[in-house]
Amino acid sequence: MSKLSIRDIDLANKRVFIRVDFNVPLTEDGATITDDTRIVATLPTIEYALRRKAKVILASHLGRPKGKPNPKYSLRPVVDRLRELLDKKEDDYSINVAFAPDCIGEIASEMSRQLESGQVLLLENLRYHAEEEANDPAFSKALASLADLYVNDAFGSAHRAHASTEGITHFLKPAVAGLLMEKEITYLGKALESPEKPFVAIIGGSKISGKIDVISNLIDKVDTLVIVGGMAYTFARAKGISTGKSLVEEDRIDMAKAALEKAAAKGVNLLLPIDNVLADSFSPDAKTQLWDTDKDFPADWQGLDIGPRTVAAIEEVISTARTIVWNGPAGVFEFPRFAVGTNAIAHAVAANKAAISIIGGGDSVSAINQAGVADQITHISTGGGASLEFLEGKKLPGVEALTNK
Repeated sequence: MSKLSIRDIDLANKRVFIRVDFNVPLTEDGATITDDTRIVATLPTIEYALRRKAKVILASHLGRPKGKPNPKYSLRPVVDRLRELLDKKEDDYSINVAFAPDCIGEIASEMSRQLESGQVLLLENLRYHAEEEANDPAFSKALASLADLYVNDAFGSAHRAHASTEGITHFLKPAVAGLLMEKEITYLGKALESPEKPFVAIIGGSKISGKIDVISNLIDKVDTLVIVGGMAYTFARAKGISTGKSLVEEDRIDMAKAALEKAAAKGVNLLLPIDNVLADSFSPDAKTQLWDTDKDFPADWQGLDIGPRTVAAIEEVISTARTIVWNGPAGVFEFPRFAVGTNAIAHAVAANKAAISIIGGGDSVSAINQAGVADQITHISTGGGASLEFLEGKKLPGVEALTNK
């Protein structure tokens, strides 16, 4: 961690602007939170600041309101949930969570000025202003004017150069990492820079296009690279196998070929599915059959999960790993019948107690939670796109903007 952390600065009686990721799923009417994982993930940072007598100002985006106020994307429901979560903690500080109807302007300014040590103010959705995503300097300066110090604890937004993640740091110093951000940078950084070997990466999901740079970067670092999910069928095509109606990105077949060649040249074990669960339609109750990958698929069938021989091969490489990175499901995880491979990977990763395990991406995290093994994983990343860009070897604007130690 080459960046300053919240642990490195004095917070007492300071107004501390904490960029959090409260982009939580809500019910259709926008009234109720359906999953509070992201709120829970940043509680350690909020509590750390409160215990050190900070005046805490929280800012986040929610959804895509397209630069103007929209009640459907209000952060108002988060206030009640935040109060409940903070009230469950040992009561050695009084918690008062106030809500500002906007993130800038006179009311927000006045409410931030009135804050006392140990109190919390949550600002309304940053993306109610188009200037947030445009990284507008005047808007950044207006956000900075609310506080004395800046903390970024929103790793999930760190790959975007927005006003609240990058622009604000030009006007508010020091700019430091929150505890969650620090943890993300530490674990993902170690996996890329000095992983314990053997290092196994499992990359899944539907499309190769969003992950080809991750695959290419990881081939330089891993001992085994496992490719599962829809993207595996693009690789199968690259090896000259017909894949029926399986998801294939025709314009990425050459990229898959290049990845296969690079892995061979580097001596990396690139593990592709050796058998598949084929379905006669894309539906939860389709007819199925097991099919080996080394022969052409029937024309009207499509692969929706990995087969048992593939599961066994993946379990074997996971069992001997000392660093495991997993991003993306092994099949059509939304349909229980085609979630078998994904769930097997979740249990195998959790079972390897000797390894540092890092999980990223919404579906992989869901699988870990559904399997009931989240507490057996070393680190669950809160940033889907950000963790992918980090694994690609890209510099994240929200991390780069923080003050160096």
